[in-house]
Amino acid sequence: MKMAKTVEEYFRDHSKYESELTALRSILNSTELEEAVKWGIPTYTINRKNVVGLGAFKNYVAIWFFNGSFLKDVAKKLINAQEGKTKGLRQWRFEDASEIDGALILKYVEEAIQNQKDGKEVKPEKKPLILPDELKEALASDSQLSELFDHLSLTNRRDYAEHISEAKRVETKQKRLEKIIPMIREGVGLNDKYK
Repeated sequence: MKMAKTVEEYFRDHSKYESELTALRSILNSTELEEAVKWGIPTYTINRKNVVGLGAFKNYVAIWFFNGSFLKDVAKKLINAQEGKTKGLRQWRFEDASEIDGALILKYVEEAIQNQKDGKEVKPEKKPLILPDELKEALASDSQLSELFDHLSLTNRRDYAEHISEAKRVETKQKRLEKIIPMIREGVGLNDKYK
Protein backbone atom coordinates (compact mmCIF):
# COMPACT_ATOMS: atom_id res chain seq x y z
CA MET A 1 0.00 0.00 0.00
CA LYS A 2 1.32 3.44 -0.89
CA MET A 3 1.86 6.08 1.76
CA ALA A 4 -1.00 8.55 2.13
CA LYS A 5 -0.24 12.19 1.41
CA THR A 6 -3.37 13.57 3.12
CA VAL A 7 -5.54 12.51 6.05
CA GLU A 8 -8.47 12.09 3.67
CA GLU A 9 -6.42 9.76 1.49
CA TYR A 10 -5.44 7.74 4.57
CA PHE A 11 -9.11 7.44 5.56
CA ARG A 12 -10.06 6.30 2.03
CA ASP A 13 -7.32 3.66 2.15
CA HIS A 14 -8.75 2.41 5.47
CA SER A 15 -12.46 2.73 4.72
CA LYS A 16 -13.33 -0.24 6.98
CA TYR A 17 -12.74 2.07 9.96
CA GLU A 18 -13.67 5.41 8.40
CA SER A 19 -16.33 6.25 11.02
CA GLU A 20 -13.97 5.45 13.92
CA LEU A 21 -11.10 7.39 12.33
CA THR A 22 -13.40 10.35 11.65
CA ALA A 23 -14.65 10.39 15.26
CA LEU A 24 -11.10 10.26 16.65
CA ARG A 25 -9.93 12.92 14.22
CA SER A 26 -12.74 15.20 15.34
CA ILE A 27 -11.63 14.85 18.97
CA LEU A 28 -8.00 15.54 18.11
CA ASN A 29 -8.88 18.53 15.93
CA SER A 30 -10.91 20.06 18.78
CA THR A 31 -7.61 20.68 20.59
CA GLU A 32 -4.73 23.02 19.83
CA LEU A 33 -2.82 20.22 18.09
CA GLU A 34 -1.83 20.71 14.46
CA GLU A 35 -2.73 17.94 12.04
CA ALA A 36 -0.11 16.62 9.63
CA VAL A 37 0.72 13.45 7.75
CA LYS A 38 4.04 11.89 8.74
CA TRP A 39 5.22 8.46 7.62
CA GLY A 40 1.94 8.25 5.69
CA ILE A 41 -0.25 8.44 8.82
CA PRO A 42 -2.21 11.24 10.55
CA THR A 43 0.00 12.78 13.23
CA TYR A 44 -0.86 15.58 15.64
CA THR A 45 1.80 17.96 16.87
CA ILE A 46 2.38 20.96 19.07
CA ASN A 47 5.36 23.23 18.51
CA ARG A 48 6.43 20.77 15.79
CA LYS A 49 6.72 17.96 18.35
CA ASN A 50 4.74 14.74 17.84
CA VAL A 51 2.05 14.22 20.48
CA VAL A 52 -0.54 11.80 19.06
CA GLY A 53 -0.80 9.50 16.05
CA LEU A 54 -3.93 7.97 14.54
CA GLY A 55 -4.03 4.72 12.60
CA ALA A 56 -6.02 1.77 11.33
CA PHE A 57 -4.87 -1.81 11.59
CA LYS A 58 -6.36 -5.17 10.59
CA ASN A 59 -8.61 -5.60 13.65
CA TYR A 60 -8.70 -2.19 15.30
CA VAL A 61 -8.00 1.52 15.08
CA ALA A 62 -5.72 3.21 17.57
CA ILE A 63 -4.48 6.48 18.81
CA TRP A 64 -0.99 6.43 20.18
CA PHE A 65 0.76 8.86 22.40
CA PHE A 66 4.38 9.38 21.43
CA ASN A 67 5.31 9.98 25.07
CA GLY A 68 2.44 8.02 26.58
CA SER A 69 4.61 6.52 29.32
CA PHE A 70 4.23 9.87 31.13
CA LEU A 71 0.41 9.73 31.11
CA LYS A 72 -1.37 8.84 34.37
CA ASP A 73 -3.66 6.35 32.53
CA VAL A 74 -6.30 6.45 35.29
CA ALA A 75 -8.78 4.48 33.13
CA LYS A 76 -6.14 1.81 32.28
CA LYS A 77 -6.64 2.17 28.52
CA LEU A 78 -3.04 2.35 27.31
CA ILE A 79 -0.86 -0.53 26.22
CA ASN A 80 2.76 -0.83 25.20
CA ALA A 81 2.46 -2.44 21.76
CA GLN A 82 6.04 -3.77 21.86
CA GLU A 83 6.84 -4.59 25.47
CA GLY A 84 10.56 -4.43 26.20
CA LYS A 85 11.25 -2.55 22.97
CA THR A 86 9.10 0.59 23.04
CA LYS A 87 10.02 3.08 25.74
CA GLY A 88 7.60 6.01 25.52
CA LEU A 89 4.93 5.08 22.97
CA ARG A 90 1.54 3.93 24.28
CA GLN A 91 -1.52 2.83 22.27
CA TRP A 92 -5.25 3.02 22.91
CA ARG A 93 -7.14 0.59 20.69
CA PHE A 94 -10.76 0.63 19.50
CA GLU A 95 -12.53 -2.17 17.62
CA ASP A 96 -15.61 -0.09 16.80
CA ALA A 97 -17.07 3.39 17.24
CA SER A 98 -19.10 2.42 20.35
CA GLU A 99 -15.83 2.20 22.33
CA ILE A 100 -14.89 5.82 21.61
CA ASP A 101 -15.49 7.94 24.72
CA GLY A 102 -14.78 11.45 23.49
CA ALA A 103 -14.60 13.10 26.91
CA LEU A 104 -12.17 10.52 28.28
CA ILE A 105 -9.98 10.59 25.17
CA LEU A 106 -9.89 14.39 25.36
CA LYS A 107 -8.60 14.22 28.95
CA TYR A 108 -5.75 11.94 27.86
CA VAL A 109 -4.94 14.15 24.86
CA GLU A 110 -4.94 17.33 26.97
CA GLU A 111 -2.60 15.68 29.49
CA ALA A 112 -0.31 14.61 26.61
CA ILE A 113 -0.30 18.20 25.27
CA GLN A 114 0.61 19.56 28.69
CA ASN A 115 3.34 16.96 29.11
CA GLN A 116 4.84 18.01 25.77
CA LYS A 117 4.69 21.69 26.78
CA ASP A 118 6.43 20.74 30.03
CA GLY A 119 9.19 19.06 28.03
CA LYS A 120 8.43 15.51 29.17
CA GLU A 121 9.74 13.20 26.50
CA VAL A 122 11.62 9.94 26.28
CA LYS A 123 15.07 10.55 24.88
CA PRO A 124 16.44 7.83 22.61
CA GLU A 125 19.29 5.87 24.13
CA LYS A 126 22.67 6.47 22.61
CA LYS A 127 24.04 3.29 21.10
CA PRO A 128 27.75 2.77 21.67
CA LEU A 129 30.14 2.68 18.74
CA ILE A 130 31.46 -0.88 18.51
CA LEU A 131 33.93 -1.41 15.70
CA PRO A 132 34.12 -4.89 14.17
CA ASP A 133 37.59 -6.43 13.93
CA GLU A 134 37.69 -6.05 10.13
CA LEU A 135 37.14 -2.29 10.36
CA LYS A 136 39.56 -1.93 13.30
CA GLU A 137 42.29 -3.64 11.29
CA ALA A 138 41.66 -1.48 8.20
CA LEU A 139 41.81 1.71 10.27
CA ALA A 140 44.93 0.59 12.17
CA SER A 141 46.77 -0.16 8.92
CA ASP A 142 45.89 3.17 7.23
CA SER A 143 46.33 6.31 9.34
CA GLN A 144 44.76 8.56 6.69
CA LEU A 145 41.64 6.37 6.55
CA SER A 146 41.51 6.33 10.36
CA GLU A 147 41.67 10.14 10.49
CA LEU A 148 38.93 10.49 7.86
CA PHE A 149 36.78 7.97 9.73
CA ASP A 150 37.22 9.92 12.98
CA HIS A 151 35.97 13.09 11.26
CA LEU A 152 32.66 11.45 10.32
CA SER A 153 29.66 11.98 12.56
CA LEU A 154 29.03 9.39 15.25
CA THR A 155 25.92 8.27 13.36
CA ASN A 156 27.89 7.68 10.17
CA ARG A 157 30.66 5.81 12.00
CA ARG A 158 28.04 3.67 13.76
CA ASP A 159 26.28 2.96 10.42
CA TYR A 160 29.53 1.74 8.86
CA ALA A 161 30.40 -0.42 11.88
CA GLU A 162 26.93 -2.00 11.99
CA HIS A 163 26.93 -2.57 8.23
CA ILE A 164 29.99 -4.79 8.57
CA SER A 165 28.97 -6.39 11.90
CA GLU A 166 25.56 -7.46 10.59
CA ALA A 167 27.11 -9.66 7.89
CA LYS A 168 27.23 -13.32 8.85
CA ARG A 169 29.96 -14.59 6.54
CA VAL A 170 33.59 -13.47 6.62
CA GLU A 171 33.49 -12.99 2.83
CA THR A 172 30.50 -10.69 3.09
CA LYS A 173 32.16 -8.65 5.83
CA GLN A 174 35.22 -8.24 3.61
CA LYS A 175 33.12 -7.18 0.59
CA ARG A 176 31.29 -4.63 2.70
CA LEU A 177 34.57 -3.27 4.03
CA GLU A 178 35.89 -2.89 0.47
CA LYS A 179 32.69 -1.07 -0.48
CA ILE A 180 32.78 1.43 2.38
CA ILE A 181 36.48 2.41 2.30
CA PRO A 182 36.04 4.69 -0.75
CA MET A 183 32.93 6.18 0.85
CA ILE A 184 34.84 6.97 4.04
CA ARG A 185 37.58 8.59 1.94
CA GLU A 186 34.90 10.76 0.27
CA GLY A 187 33.57 11.78 3.69
CA VAL A 188 30.06 10.50 3.00
CA GLY A 189 27.80 8.39 5.18
CA LEU A 190 26.55 4.94 4.28
CA ASN A 191 22.95 6.16 4.06
CA ASP A 192 23.50 9.72 2.76
CA LYS A 193 21.85 8.94 -0.57
CA TYR A 194 18.58 8.28 1.31
CA LYS A 195 18.58 11.59 3.20
